[in-house]
Amino acid sequence: MLTAPIERMLFGLGDDHVILEPRSGQLLHPEALVAFQQLCADARDAGFDPLVVSGFRGFDRQRVIWNRKARGERPVLDSAGAPLDIARLTPPQLVFAILRWSALPGASRHHWGTDFDVVDAAAMPDNYQVQLTPQEVCQGGIFSAFHEWLDQRIAAAESYGLFRPYAEDRGGIAPERWHLSYAPAARELQGLLSADRLAERVRCSELALGETVIEHMGAVFERFVEVPEAFYPPQS
Repeated sequence: MLTAPIERMLFGLGDDHVILEPRSGQLLHPEALVAFQQLCADARDAGFDPLVVSGFRGFDRQRVIWNRKARGERPVLDSAGAPLDIARLTPPQLVFAILRWSALPGASRHHWGTDFDVVDAAAMPDNYQVQLTPQEVCQGGIFSAFHEWLDQRIAAAESYGLFRPYAEDRGGIAPERWHLSYAPAARELQGLLSADRLAERVRCSELALGETVIEHMGAVFERFVEVPEAFYPPQS
């Protein structure tokens, strides 16, 4: 049984566990904020200017995103980023297509505040609109130099506990090079999340395709929720 504060944190039901990152106005877990500030100091010495563009995201906000996609009010993309004709998809196919790019409400690591999306403000021209697309972070992309520097920091264990949970395509969530996670706190919270607990949260929520999600929760959890321990940095 989870205590009420832990349940609120785990499923993004409140924001008592996060604090303001003053420059961006985004909310982060306090320990993640400290790690990010330490990384920023090193990055600025190297000529970069890290900027958080998405931090804490609550359950209700994630549900709005999910429901709009499930109802065809917002594009659902294939693995290449092209819009799908959802009328041609079965309910399970639609669930897995949405999950490729959008977290299931209750399962988003953004609920915890330990995870956030970051770009290099120093690389952006005036009025640039961040898209958070693979094109921005791949070789030759506007943020590629920053992420290559960050690759080196993570590989050398010099990123203050920050790592990329979606660095590789494991057949679930599409790679998100811009997505960073503060390992010590995220590892602990992930350990509290289970398929059964997530199914119960979906069951008591007004979630489009909720019954389909619950029916396939085993595959959903394994492919799109659980980050294997091997992907976390070693514990100190």
